Amino acid sequence: MIKKIYLSVFFLMLIIDCCQAQQLMQTTPQNSTLEQPQPFLYTISTLNPSGRNWSVNYSGGYGEHTVTPLGFDGVDQNISAKGYLGSKFTFLATLGTGFSNNGSVHTLEQAELLRDFIGGNQPMGFRIGAGLGFRHEFNNDNVAFSRITAAYDVMRWKIGANVRLEKAFATNRDGLDIVTSVGVHRHITGQFFGGFEAVGQDLEGFWETDEAEGGARLMVGPSINYAPTNSRFAFTLCGGPIIYATRSANTQGQFAAYRELPANNGFTLKFNVGFRFM
Repeated sequence: MIKKIYLSVFFLMLIIDCCQAQQLMQTTPQNSTLEQPQPFLYTISTLNPSGRNWSVNYSGGYGEHTVTPLGFDGVDQNISAKGYLGSKFTFLATLGTGFSNNGSVHTLEQAELLRDFIGGNQPMGFRIGAGLGFRHEFNNDNVAFSRITAAYDVMRWKIGANVRLEKAFATNRDGLDIVTSVGVHRHITGQFFGGFEAVGQDLEGFWETDEAEGGARLMVGPSINYAPTNSRFAFTLCGGPIIYATRSANTQGQFAAYRELPANNGFTLKFNVGFRFM
């Protein structure tokens, strides 16, 4: 009798464990969420080892009272290619066209090479990389930059962070610009992830009263990401207010017109559609 009771309890526990395992499989995001080449819009990272395939991304957006890299003052469209070159190297190239609110048309070109230096061997966990790049901005300035990247990927979380140092080859620009960004996504349901992205530009404006580009600027906004199961597509949407946190003396001077620095706080809204090749 006691053995029958033990067996009944054992089989009951086994059934409960199976039900819990099935429920966990249904609620846990699939591996495709780790294979996305570009889960964030502003925070770039090296490719996840589980998704080191070439991809093409189409992105666009609209902004008011904003400048690169936070956005474009008008409507912009961009197409980029991102892929793995081997030996932990990631390559990214972007072409963009902007239609400004004043009716003029501008172009942007950018190329960047990144490499993992810490981690990058396993799909999950931390990886830290660095790289160099060059950009021709919408306002025709040429900019060389270096980027330090950090990423943390697990089944329910995607976290990224960047520190970018930029040198613009133009008069009346900073000797060195500091741009930082951070993105956080958490699994919501199915293949949906949600969180936020934050970008800080010209942060030296917090301690330099004569910062050459008018002061520090911040953008913080919600971000959502969706990668359908068994699909090569992935979708990201992000946007938010742009806050001009500090004002330097140059904001009211001749340079403000040269840089087209907005006088008021603004906003930006951007989307990305990525297609991953086999």
